[in-house]
Amino acid sequence: MKKTPMTVGGAQKLRDELQHLKSVERPRIIQAIAEARALGDLKENAEYHAAREQQGFAEGRIAELESKLSLSEIIDVKTLNANGRVVFGATVQLLNLETEEEVAYQIVGDDEADLKINLVSINSPIARALIGKQAGDEVVVKAPSGDKDYEILEVKYI
Repeated sequence: MKKTPMTVGGAQKLRDELQHLKSVERPRIIQAIAEARALGDLKENAEYHAAREQQGFAEGRIAELESKLSLSEIIDVKTLNANGRVVFGATVQLLNLETEEEVAYQIVGDDEADLKINLVSINSPIARALIGKQAGDEVVVKAPSGDKDYEILEVKYI
């Protein structure tokens, strides 16, 4: 199977969530099922059915996280030597040439992308436009809302 890139921070977040599910949520759900069973008739026991549903969601998420971690290629951005080029994991300071607004994005894997905190997926239009470029280059991002022109001000590996 194909390995998917992931930053060290993204992998740690997934490991933390997995640990929480296994050590906190799973035992809590097992306890809730045991308590609901003690109440008697399982056919009409809403607490039992709710706990079983929670168990299904938790076990599904555990399997999903384990799969994502096993199929990930963890890349430590701090050890990259890309000679100032934009690569996976790089943080890029951009200047919007129309609005003169500055913005910084880090290029991350699909599972860790979150535009609210300026983490963009390696497969996003902006990341695809930036990969391989360096500070001083101008790029045109083909966004759904139309083409956007940016100048790369700085590339950092943090």
